Amino acid sequence: LEVPWRWRCSPRRGGAAGPSAGQIRAAFLRFFEERHGHRRLPSAPVRPRGDPRLLFVNAGMNQFKPIFLGTVHPRSELAQHRRVVNSQKCVRAGGKHNDLEDVGRDTYHHTFFEMLGNWSFGDYFKEEACSMAWELLTEVYEIPRDRLYVTYFGGDPSLGLSADEECRDVWLRLGVPASHVLPFPLKDNFWEMGDTGPCGPCTEIHYDHVGGGRNAAALVNQGSPDVVEIWNLVFMQYSREVEGNLLPLPQHHVDTGMGLERLVTVLQNKRSNYDTDLFTPILDAIHKGCRAPRYQGLVGNADVGRVNMAYRVVADHVRTLCVCITDGIYPGFSGAELVLRRILRRAVRFCSEVLQAPPGLLASLVPTVVEVLGDAYPELTRNASQIKDIINENEAAFLSSLERGRRIIERTVQQMEPSTNFPAEVAWSLYGSLGFPLDLIDLMLEEKGISLDSAAFNELALEDAKRKAGGPQAGQPRNTNTHLDVHSLAWLQGSNVPATDDSPKYAYALGQHGHYEFSPCQATVLMLYRDQSLHKEVGAGQRCGVILDRTNFYAEQGGQDSDQGYMIRVGQQDVLFPVESVHLCGGYVIHEVTAVETLRAGDQVQLFVDEARRLACMRNHTATHLLNFALRRVLGDSTEQRGSHVTPERLRFDFDTKGHVTVEQLQQVEQVVQDLIQKNEVVHMAEVPLTMARRVQGLRAVDEGYPDPVRIVSLGVPVENVLTCDSKAAMQTSVELCCGTHLLQTGSVEDLAIINERQLVKGISRVIAVTGGQAKEAREVGQCLAMEVDSVSLRMKQRITSIPEMQNLSKEVGQLTKVVASTAMPQWQRKDLQTILKALQRTANTAIKKLELQQAEKVAQILLAKYCNQPVIIDTIPADSLSILMKVVNQLCDKSPGTSVLLLSPQASGEVLCACQVSKSCLPAFSAADWAVAVCTQMEGKAGGSPIVAKGSGNAKGMQGALTTALEFAQSKL
Repeated sequence: LEVPWRWRCSPRRGGAAGPSAGQIRAAFLRFFEERHGHRRLPSAPVRPRGDPRLLFVNAGMNQFKPIFLGTVHPRSELAQHRRVVNSQKCVRAGGKHNDLEDVGRDTYHHTFFEMLGNWSFGDYFKEEACSMAWELLTEVYEIPRDRLYVTYFGGDPSLGLSADEECRDVWLRLGVPASHVLPFPLKDNFWEMGDTGPCGPCTEIHYDHVGGGRNAAALVNQGSPDVVEIWNLVFMQYSREVEGNLLPLPQHHVDTGMGLERLVTVLQNKRSNYDTDLFTPILDAIHKGCRAPRYQGLVGNADVGRVNMAYRVVADHVRTLCVCITDGIYPGFSGAELVLRRILRRAVRFCSEVLQAPPGLLASLVPTVVEVLGDAYPELTRNASQIKDIINENEAAFLSSLERGRRIIERTVQQMEPSTNFPAEVAWSLYGSLGFPLDLIDLMLEEKGISLDSAAFNELALEDAKRKAGGPQAGQPRNTNTHLDVHSLAWLQGSNVPATDDSPKYAYALGQHGHYEFSPCQATVLMLYRDQSLHKEVGAGQRCGVILDRTNFYAEQGGQDSDQGYMIRVGQQDVLFPVESVHLCGGYVIHEVTAVETLRAGDQVQLFVDEARRLACMRNHTATHLLNFALRRVLGDSTEQRGSHVTPERLRFDFDTKGHVTVEQLQQVEQVVQDLIQKNEVVHMAEVPLTMARRVQGLRAVDEGYPDPVRIVSLGVPVENVLTCDSKAAMQTSVELCCGTHLLQTGSVEDLAIINERQLVKGISRVIAVTGGQAKEAREVGQCLAMEVDSVSLRMKQRITSIPEMQNLSKEVGQLTKVVASTAMPQWQRKDLQTILKALQRTANTAIKKLELQQAEKVAQILLAKYCNQPVIIDTIPADSLSILMKVVNQLCDKSPGTSVLLLSPQASGEVLCACQVSKSCLPAFSAADWAVAVCTQMEGKAGGSPIVAKGSGNAKGMQGALTTALEFAQSKL
């Protein structure tokens, strides 16, 4: 076969170095784009879009799941794809696909890798997919055919699946020898997206590194490093149902994936991924920045001191850090952020402990990573300085945590009883709160001859996992009445059931008196959906999804909560069908309803939206756009939206930030929003072609799929003006792509108050805001609390000589602190008041200590005069607290160093307080802790402390006996 099209790689395979990784990646993309008419798409970010079940994008197919599941909106850009090719950034760490602990131990596991893939969505299938793959590998990349082996699905009688002989025959027709075409069972050659959903047989292409004319068929799929899988072609033709059975998919798809790192290893004639030009520049940079010998590629026992493993860990992990941070995943405390935190800390440990590198090595590798990957993923180049800053900050925090953790372990070991296990609670606290690695805890304890209570630790881990379980992350099934399954969607589309016309949701206007008027909507029931199947009729009392031909209900999307309300059957006004939630699936709007009477397809219904709820959502959604604009105006143009959620009660907005948002900045943001509200700008909305919308300078859009045409929301500037060539209008106002429902004028927002702001992780902040009457109420509450704080401040300045009075004032400050922290009020004001209250608490504590000390000195003087240089003082005195009693004991011992003191103080409650201190000259025979325990045991109480000072309490009934015990104990020790 003559191939007129050639990849532009030089030197040819088999030369000294072979083609570069960049050339290999480019050749793959060009082959499918230019030769076979695929549309080339950029890599999706590694932060999954709209899939809370995934921590990271871990395969090229993740972004296309809505197509496979049939849930893609028919007007979306995604729905137009038929043939696609790309190179996808992937991370496998945490969750089902977790390679983290294997990285470094061998030469082929990675947390970050690139997945080269081509897809067909209902276009070509097995014949073309296999033919293209074979052509690329053997004629473009010029891999010797005798080194390639292909596998196919050998069938599974238990599932009623026969062998994929169609695939086998395709390979034989392409000229692959029968001895190189091998059948394998379900576990090797049947691919599944999850427990349910699209799946199908796959065919894998394996490469024999040794070659030389041998037959390596026996080594395929046997874990041999000599024969490795390089490409997997999945033929999605079934759907796994909840019951476990397989049903044929209405449309067949092809999903292929080939790891770039393995392919480069083959084409550069290497045996290790780390010996290719994807890694060697990073390994060289590591060597320059550390004191360790150069990387030699050793593994296992040959790798003395784990130096080579450390090189691989650091090289792999710094690539993952760069890609994740660029895509908005920062080291944090939950989900993907927590996994990235562990990756960073694992890399830091190998840098410092094994490679003996100074702090900062990890961040110093960022420019090298950018040099290697920046051409393919330009976003890395744009974010290089931010990546370095985040790595350095997190490294410094971790090294500080390590030092703190070591001190905690030392102190805990000193306080432990001999021959006991290290407390699991302390280990769990170190692991969970400080991020102290578990293996390091084990190592430090082993050095001290102590072991961890592993059973108790595992129990704590299990409890934590149970507590965190729940929600989509735990794999909970979706509502079976509102999320159409792939077969139901296919039936609706195949039966030409039209997608729901939801344009009436935008049918509202401002009435004469400034009230919003929502147009009525009449619709026809097209189909009912219950328990993952379509029905023409649903009986009374049953919960179901109602599919209508048109609706004025807003379905949950774009971060805005769905509408609620009710529907009535035309002509039957007194029977209401409550609509609890509304969802969009494959262009169909599903209304979740509990049928109070029988509902049938063909019924005519009138729809009534909960207008108060809708208006509250509209107010908060428009306010979200105002807030987005204001944050960018105050914090800078680099401020990017990371997510938002609009409910009737409040709005949430997540955004990039380089540091903490100050009180002054929060006030400025609120002021910018207030100005826009006062101007009462018109909110312009229009649908425009997606390509035209994306040309708007200053347009704000988040990373998600948009329909085509798409809706533009512009504040104060008509959409047609924003769309004109060279228009800068969008740079000066808020212009966003948005499908949400909005106010028609900004004045209807009335007011906005940011009631909370915090950093989710380093670099991402979250604000919560309220609008309208709630914002006004939050400001009034803030003013009331500010007046209370002023009142406490004034009283604190007065000269107070009574300890109880000052203690009451201190309690008042503490209560106010709690109220200020938990009450909805402007966040800038909360921070101001918290600063004042913190200072007041310090003042109160200092004053109480001073008054207690004065009181203690007076009592001590009386007791010193009474006992005059005696070696032991045992007595009862009045004292308002254990703190004062302890201070009296301390004063006595300071003024009479050779004296040991034990004092009891009966309280009105019937409790007796005990405090004691032993003279250092009496140690070690005389222990304060033992003294207090003996005395408090006599009073049926408890005590504890050190050999020098101790305290406790007991019951007043045993006080006289306790005084006798105190004297007898002291006499026996002196």
